[in-house]
Amino acid sequence: MKFIERAVAEGLKKKIVAGKVLMILGARRVGKTELINHYLEGIPKEEYLKFNGEDIRHAKLFEDRSVENYMRILKNCKLLVIDEAQKITDSGLVLKLIADNFKELKIIVTGSSVFDLSNKLGEPLVGRKNTVYLYPFSQMEFQKYENIIETKEKLEERIIFGSYPELEQYPIWNDKQNYLYEMLNSYLLRDILAFESIRQSDKIIDLLRLIAFQTGKEVSLQELGSQLNIAKNTVEKYLDLLSKVFVLFKLRGFSRNLRKEVSKMNRWYFYDNGIRNAIIGNFNRLNLRNDVGELWENYLVSERVKFQNNSGMTASNYFWRTYTQQEIDWVEETNGELSAYEFKWNIKKKPKVPVSWKEAYPDSDYKVISQDNYLEWIVL
Repeated sequence: MKFIERAVAEGLKKKIVAGKVLMILGARRVGKTELINHYLEGIPKEEYLKFNGEDIRHAKLFEDRSVENYMRILKNCKLLVIDEAQKITDSGLVLKLIADNFKELKIIVTGSSVFDLSNKLGEPLVGRKNTVYLYPFSQMEFQKYENIIETKEKLEERIIFGSYPELEQYPIWNDKQNYLYEMLNSYLLRDILAFESIRQSDKIIDLLRLIAFQTGKEVSLQELGSQLNIAKNTVEKYLDLLSKVFVLFKLRGFSRNLRKEVSKMNRWYFYDNGIRNAIIGNFNRLNLRNDVGELWENYLVSERVKFQNNSGMTASNYFWRTYTQQEIDWVEETNGELSAYEFKWNIKKKPKVPVSWKEAYPDSDYKVISQDNYLEWIVL
């Protein structure tokens, strides 16, 4: 498989500084280890130590939480790397002790769950950490290695299978499909069910399936609970976990006029279209599907999130809808300025700006994102 440079790589180097811990967060199989290994290629082997928190032998080395023990481990080390650091007992306290007492040491850790790292690493490392998020490949990253013809030819494939790195080594569609099923069952669900008291794997799958069929629509926790025969609070807990293991992300409603605009319900999207399609068991080509609009919308918003992350863009993201059913798919607020976007796979008639939006926010931008101009929105 050809190496594709990650967009966060350059920013990564700037965040690796002595006395601080760099946390690289992302779902399993998005390439965190490959990103680190590529970085380490430019560093003499005698200058760094690399551990894996899931290796019992490696984890035991850190159990004696004392400066003397870490002095023995880290002798002559300039860079400490720990994959899946949350698997090390009291890892936050371990890293705090190391960071406080080895001022010249650089530290990189990875994790596949915000939940684990927030609880075990986050609090002890307040003021001592930098964070980098790594997602599946983005079109922004593919762009360096393909021309416009190749990009257009691969659009359908990426809308259906998503962009997990290992898919690049499978040219046959059935192999891509099998990989996604395997990853869903062996990695993503394993992470979710690893949390204490989460034992209802069937409910998690059913919840994800319901979310998949409601892409681009507001989700009622009460209705989801009724359909799944579980409490509303349990639904909320599961959705929170799914967001913290990088399966789903939430989009809130934009509102400055609570009497007219919907704001209390959320929309949920998958970070990757391939995972969505694996959940519902549908990898048919687009001409055989009745959910192309939903797939297109999920693809665009996930790519936009990746673009914002990779380019360092700071924006608050929302959808907008009124109680009279006027709506906008995506609203960005950046430095107090509003930009509204409507997503259309096929444009038969160009949509007009919703009247209520135009009246309420006359200074905002409005654009329709289609197959003709989508690259401008997720790459440039």
